[in-house]
Amino acid sequence: MEKGTGDGSSARKGRPVTFRAGGQVHQADTCMPLVQAAESGQLRFEGLGRGTYPGRRLPKGVLPGLRSLGFWDAREAQDWGLSLHRNEGIELTFLESGAMPVTVERRKATMGPDQLLITRPWQPHQLGDPDVGVGRLAWAILDVGVRHPHQAWRWPSWLVLTPTDLTALTRYLRHNEQLLWDAPADVRRCFQVLCQAIEADRRGSHASRIAVTINDLLLLLLDLFRSSRIRLSRALTSSRRSVELFLKELPGRLSDPWTLERMAEKCGVGVTRFVHHCRKITNRAPMKHLNHLRVDEACRLLRERDDRNITEVALSCGFTSSQYFANVFRSQVGVSPRAYRKQAVER
Repeated sequence: MEKGTGDGSSARKGRPVTFRAGGQVHQADTCMPLVQAAESGQLRFEGLGRGTYPGRRLPKGVLPGLRSLGFWDAREAQDWGLSLHRNEGIELTFLESGAMPVTVERRKATMGPDQLLITRPWQPHQLGDPDVGVGRLAWAILDVGVRHPHQAWRWPSWLVLTPTDLTALTRYLRHNEQLLWDAPADVRRCFQVLCQAIEADRRGSHASRIAVTINDLLLLLLDLFRSSRIRLSRALTSSRRSVELFLKELPGRLSDPWTLERMAEKCGVGVTRFVHHCRKITNRAPMKHLNHLRVDEACRLLRERDDRNITEVALSCGFTSSQYFANVFRSQVGVSPRAYRKQAVER
């Protein structure tokens, strides 16, 4: 296979891929498996990127808001996939040939030729199950200034769609989350033009062609949405949904030093609104819900006859002291952690 010329040096250094929004630090995708596959000659990769997205660097001031633009061409079966991740913006992923297993917020599907996958910044998604296989795939990631469903979008200034069209496009993208779209021939043509521009570009030399083609692509998407009679739901852009998404991921982050204020900030909402939504969703106050999840996890660890002592179990579940852990555990389970472990061993 021809080895791509995309420069993955930023990602190769292994630095955390972070970006700030609303006072928060987020992590974005490194595409490290892709970089490694390209470097080993498993596929061809070309890309333009910012931050630590792989590819040749986009110069500052050239197409601001375009975070990543690239494609790969895998003509042999691959033994890697992109793990669950988020991006800094809305991602348009087009599969020109082959088949691609995808997962978006636990929903699984398989992309076929000439299909388009659209993911928003708050949607964890994965390419591969776990391998990506044979195929030619292209993508564009545009930062629209949001990290949560309820936030207002801010498109890059170089887009030339009228305010009316841009408002309509935003509404379609925010109020529906259909995974896959059958792309018309003109969409395929846009991605082919983008791929050619990516290959030829050197420090923004093809920025005009890229800008014109992305504008064309977005207008074609608007035409596709308008002709598809898709059902729109305003519930997808509510602050409650932002809290729901956070609460779904909370069990995997129990050891983090959460405070009420930090949880609200993570959702991009005020404390009062966060408490209101949390009570509606879980029927518990936020800190009580957090402690409930932590105790459930501690019970699992104690049942597994783990070698860790009680204090180590407490700390691994996010409790700051064994005494506080014991008090919360007893109030929820009815016995001490030590007694619970003994009962589990005797069963």
